[in-house]
Order: sequence, then C-alpha cells, then structure tokens
Amino acid sequence: MTTTRLEAFSDAVIAIIITIMVLDFRVPETDDWEALAMIAPTFLMYVLSFVFLAIYWNNHHHLLHATSRVSGGVLWANMHLLFWLSLVPFTTAWVGDSALAPVPTAVYGVVFLLASIGYWILVNTILAHEGPESQLRAAIGSDVKGKISIVIYATAIPLAFVNPMIAGALYITVAALWLCPDPRIERRIASR
Repeated sequence: MTTTRLEAFSDAVIAIIITIMVLDFRVPETDDWEALAMIAPTFLMYVLSFVFLAIYWNNHHHLLHATSRVSGGVLWANMHLLFWLSLVPFTTAWVGDSALAPVPTAVYGVVFLLASIGYWILVNTILAHEGPESQLRAAIGSDVKGKISIVIYATAIPLAFVNPMIAGALYITVAALWLCPDPRIERRIASR
C-alpha cells in the first residue's frame, strides 16, 4: 500500500484538530483592551499548540515522503499518534483557561509526551516495515532530537507541580528544537 491515503487522512485529522482549537476561542465579554488581555493565556496556549501541530504535520509529511509503502501496523501506529494529537484542543483550552495551573499544565505535557512517543512508535514501525536498507533508516540515524524531546517532556511534567512556568518553558524548548523539519529526511527526499 502506498502512503497517499495515510497522508491525506492524517492531514485531514490535523486540520480538524486545528479547527477545533480555534473554535474554542470565546469572544471577550466587553470591547476594551482589558477584555482582550483576559484571554491572552488562552491565545498564547493556542499559538504554542498550533506550532506543535505544525511541527507534527511537517515532520509527518517528510516522514511519509521518505517512506515507500505502509502496512497495517503502520496504519495503527499512525492512528495511535493521531489519537494523542486529537487531545490537544482539550488540553490547550484547559491550560489557557486555568492560566497555567499545575494539573492542566502537567496534563498538557502528558499529551505531548504520549504524542512524541506515538511519533517514535510510528517511525520505528515504518523502519521495521521498510527493512534495514531503507533510505529512511539512513536518514533517521539515532534520532537524538526525538529522544531528547521525550526526556524534556518527562522532566517538565513533574516540574509543572513545582513551577508551571518552568514546565511551559520546557515545552517551548521542545517546539524550538523541532521548528525546522528534519534536514536528514529532506536531503534523502531531494536526492531521490
């Protein structure tokens, strides 16, 4: 099976997730700057979550373009990733509405930790299906960024109970780490 349907379905799901997030915005109750400032935490969480979803979409796109075929296991691994990403609108709204309260901030991290593990599972399922000589295996290498991201999330979650701002800064650190698509995969795609 080719990657076309998997990519189209995943694109649609991520587009719906982003749509749900933006529909969670509530119009300020009054028409002044103070009312707008009241929704600033929700807006900032939306921006961070949008960036994370864009990162997943970009890397997913590159991953599938470096993949020659998919199996049933790859389809299920992809659904596992999409499940965790589908929870992003809920956690984004909760953290924004709570203004970085410890429990919502930790749950936000848990969802992204599990999404990053889901992405790792997807990559490794594809690698197992493609075999040891695949272009993707050569491009992925030891996946240091993926492993570092998981460690940062796992560190940030308990820190949310100590200081949610530190956890938030760590979440931003992960986003900054992944802002550019993986150049190793881009080079492999370009050389094809």
